[in-house]
Amino acid sequence: MPFSPHKLIPMTDFVIEYYSHEGYADLQTLKLMNNYATFLKKPLTLSMFVPVDEKGNILKEPRNYTSWKSLKHNKKLSVEKESTVFEEYKIYLKAERKCLFEGFKIAYNGYSVVRIVAEYNESVELSFNKNDKTFQNFSHIESLTHFNEIFLNETALKKIGIRR
Repeated sequence: MPFSPHKLIPMTDFVIEYYSHEGYADLQTLKLMNNYATFLKKPLTLSMFVPVDEKGNILKEPRNYTSWKSLKHNKKLSVEKESTVFEEYKIYLKAERKCLFEGFKIAYNGYSVVRIVAEYNESVELSFNKNDKTFQNFSHIESLTHFNEIFLNETALKKIGIRR
């Protein structure tokens, strides 16, 4: 299996693949492995997949957000320092930057359950219980390695220490 830093993989695969490329374990390598293990043990939250507000409610994507975000000057926008951006866009962008996984969308948003699917493979499906704020059948990030296709975004890679 070729090593891809964007794909969520089990810890054992991460250690074996990373070690086989590096050939030795220095302090930086050990720190990276510790960071990844810590990352895998994090409890799952809806905010890891889709933008939510401070109360955990799903945010609706602002009108024309994709077009607005695709503009070069908006890609590197600092949400905290920028005051000319529409408030709705700022709130959504800030929440989106907290997500850890690529390409998830809301498939169903009911009274007590939210179902999300990966845009790139709709067989990757997760159900979130709004009442107890937990995912059905999955409790922490490591449990998602059950799927062959879940991808980490830049935020996740930075948390692990793969990107700066």
